[in-house]
Amino acid sequence: MGVLGCADIALRRMLPVLVEEPGTELVAVASRDTRKAAQTADRFGCDGTVGYDTLLRRDDIDAVYIPLPPALHHHWVTESMAAGKHVLCEKPLSTSYADTLDLMKRAHEHGLVLAENFMFLHHSQHAEIQRLLEDGAVGTVQVFSSSFGVPPLDPAGFRYRPELGGGALLDTGVYPLRAAQLYLGTELEVLGATLRIDERTGVDVAGTALLSAADGTAAHLAFGFDHAYRSHYALWGRAGRITVERAFTPPEHLRPPVLIHQQDRYTELTLTADHQVRGAVRAFTAAIRSGAEGPLHEETTLRQAQLVEEVRLRARRFPHQPGRA
Repeated sequence: MGVLGCADIALRRMLPVLVEEPGTELVAVASRDTRKAAQTADRFGCDGTVGYDTLLRRDDIDAVYIPLPPALHHHWVTESMAAGKHVLCEKPLSTSYADTLDLMKRAHEHGLVLAENFMFLHHSQHAEIQRLLEDGAVGTVQVFSSSFGVPPLDPAGFRYRPELGGGALLDTGVYPLRAAQLYLGTELEVLGATLRIDERTGVDVAGTALLSAADGTAAHLAFGFDHAYRSHYALWGRAGRITVERAFTPPEHLRPPVLIHQQDRYTELTLTADHQVRGAVRAFTAAIRSGAEGPLHEETTLRQAQLVEEVRLRARRFPHQPGRA
């Protein structure tokens, strides 16, 4: 494995797993900054390379992980596949449906594995929720709701720069959208949305969306980075409600709490701890070793890109009011 960029998510979450996993060898990290490349390489015991192109020319690397800002994904995924590398790319895979579709086509043409890195999908708690639903814990689901919000981020970071693909929709909003697909399927329609725009930067810092599944089941979503932290989803059915309180970024040591409300009965389950980052890496490398070609989860990845565009299209925009009580 090689890594294009020394982003915070790479340093905190992915690189330690790439070093520890017996099925991967971290060969090199690349940065545009000589010192950052050297410091990261020294920390993780691999080579440090200045320039992403230099890393892609190495013949001792089979696959790359790309944690760059979203607006750079299309270019560097394209370059990586042209160099014959399988690609694990941070979400979102690109900033538009057209670019996502183009990357899918290129993955097929090159016969390479391409994966959008939604790590939360690889946590075992979601399979347990599916089992509870199949067992009738809440009956027929009528409403799916999900929120992912974090406190204000570094104002100098890419998330506040529209030319780099900043904004809350692409950063936190994609999680509830992907979770809605997980439980309601790909045939979702965006009925309405809101976005709050930071007038200084032009990026959206908060938003909501209302969607409907083909059978009329509703999805209520909220997201942003001007919030108290919340990472949650709930499924409300005829017989009760299941709530997952640490849905998207649970620490690997956490035993996730799940709440089940059934009429006058309240049950709190404590699920098994799991390492979703390790699960994402293992799924990616397993696909490569199995001889798989093309994009993983192609239908849902394409639909995800469409849903993001539909939210943008339908959203009413409001000015952001920082510090409002």
